[in-house]
Amino acid sequence: MTAVQNRPAAGPVPRRFDTAMVIDDHPLFCDALSMTLKSAVGIGRVETSDHLEDALSRLGQAPRPDIVLLDLNLPDVTGLDGLIRLKTAVGETPVVVVSSMADPRLIGTAIRAGAAGFVPKHSPRDVFRAAFAAIAEGEVYVPDGVMLSDCSGATARDDAIRRLALLTPQQGRILQLICAGKLNKQIAFDLSIAETTVKAHVTAIMRKLGVQSRTQAVLIAQEASFSGVMTDPS
Repeated sequence: MTAVQNRPAAGPVPRRFDTAMVIDDHPLFCDALSMTLKSAVGIGRVETSDHLEDALSRLGQAPRPDIVLLDLNLPDVTGLDGLIRLKTAVGETPVVVVSSMADPRLIGTAIRAGAAGFVPKHSPRDVFRAAFAAIAEGEVYVPDGVMLSDCSGATARDDAIRRLALLTPQQGRILQLICAGKLNKQIAFDLSIAETTVKAHVTAIMRKLGVQSRTQAVLIAQEASFSGVMTDPS
């Protein structure tokens, strides 16, 4: 039986997935997965993108797809940075990692970073069908035999990624500017917001990251290779 971890449902009515975006740089896999999503899951329209930058640019335009599927190995992505950046851009839209790597530690880290599910590449259609059914009900989907409680051995980088995943898009942009060495006044000018608003965001950032200073926040960001990750996709 496939392992499904409970997550509080977004509401009493299950999500509908009528549109999807697949982000993967292998054209044949994109075509095959698009066919699977249409025939096995019932998704009517599937867009594809072979680079994260291209995907983020298109996701910044309305309407967004109902769900996004992401390969972790992309030409313009390092590790799980792409997942963090994508989750920051799409907010509550579910992101499913579809990867040829299925190590329990990696799966656990991806889920902690905000993935709604993890499906190994080349899984049969019934696995994708089960994954989408679980995610529609507000659950987290992981491969058969994998329990998140068994995904132990988290590294400092895993912990940093988990903390960074808590930031809002605006907080992510502000942290990026902090990493660039900018002061609150400069950040306020760059983002066209009040300096008091920047200060409030910085306080919230430090609280979410569990740090007491800007320097410590930068170290957390560097631990997760965060520099340049939270760029505004628009």
